[in-house]
Amino acid sequence: MGTADVEAVWRIESARIVAALTRFTGDFGLAEDAAQEAVAEALVSWPRASPANPAGWLMATARRRAIDAIRRRAALQDRYALLAADPAVDQEIDPDRIDDDVLALMFVSCHPVLSPEARVALTLRVVGGLSSEEIARAFLVPVPTVQARITRGKKTIAAAGVPFELPPAAERGERLGGVLSVLYVIFTEGSTATSGDRLLRPDVAYEAIRLARTLAALQPDEPEAHGLLALCELTAARFPARTGPDGTPILLEDQDRRLWDFSAIRRGLAALARASARGLGPYGLQAAIAAAHASAPSVEATDWDRIVLLYEALGRVAPSPVVELNRAVAVAMASGPAQALAIVDELIASDRLPGSHLVPAVRGELLARLGRRPEARAELELAARLCANQRERSVLLRKAAALD
Repeated sequence: MGTADVEAVWRIESARIVAALTRFTGDFGLAEDAAQEAVAEALVSWPRASPANPAGWLMATARRRAIDAIRRRAALQDRYALLAADPAVDQEIDPDRIDDDVLALMFVSCHPVLSPEARVALTLRVVGGLSSEEIARAFLVPVPTVQARITRGKKTIAAAGVPFELPPAAERGERLGGVLSVLYVIFTEGSTATSGDRLLRPDVAYEAIRLARTLAALQPDEPEAHGLLALCELTAARFPARTGPDGTPILLEDQDRRLWDFSAIRRGLAALARASARGLGPYGLQAAIAAAHASAPSVEATDWDRIVLLYEALGRVAPSPVVELNRAVAVAMASGPAQALAIVDELIASDRLPGSHLVPAVRGELLARLGRRPEARAELELAARLCANQRERSVLLRKAAALD
């Protein structure tokens, strides 16, 4: 077994291993460090002699590393005795078993005492199994920055005495929102990168989908867990058609819908049906909007009136300027650009999205449709200057040039 095999096993089993070690040691940071040491040892040992049970090998090795660390802490001898004597630690890992340990690990990684950046980094590291280098590449930040966020996050959890356990039922709903928001941020960065030279970061997006599936399986009665999963599946279904072979973005109206991933659409619609059982929340409503796009044979045949209604509902349960801007786009398709322009101008007057390239980008499109070409070009050029993603910027500049 080579490096790729070690990485594959780690990506699949890391959450269970770290969760089990955390439960038995009571130390989140120690568990993660011991698991990482086991991976480092696997990279050396496995090419010489492949283990029959790779996940069990990692678990046993990480357990030994944890024992070694506890031995070095004289004050923790009682925990050493517990860990050394508990036969449950030696059980083989069942690849089909999903238990509350992984869910508890998600709640710890997304604890409110952590900064948003630390929550994302810790979730990708200890639940997703990504390395610091992979996280750094995904979010275009230096590796030391990611490592510092992870280190600070673990120290914060230890200092705050965060227990490794599922929150009480009364708190779980509130804390679940934090877990969902972290997964949403990760997926959003993967589906439309905020900066860099690529529009999509599929590896990041698909990792968010994997974690969302795990969360939905662990919390089957939470509609919004299924709503987020549906949103991710339905959005990712369009990935194959969103860029050309050279990475050039392809607008929705120009996409070859035959390239869409219809298996992902079916999975997304199934998750949306489960989310709809008790009424749609914010993620479920966004998924319903994505479903309206996924079900339409073309932009012209899309049910834009329904999308407008869904955005209006979303604006009531989760108001935000981005929702209003997206509603304006839908209104433009359903009722014409003049009515939509009034919505955008109201957003500008309230200064609710300062510095965002999205507002001038949408305004430029609307002005172009109204025949106000010089104004439209100025708005699109402004949007290009504000946009940090090189691929999006090139699209905006092409649109502006086409108005000459």
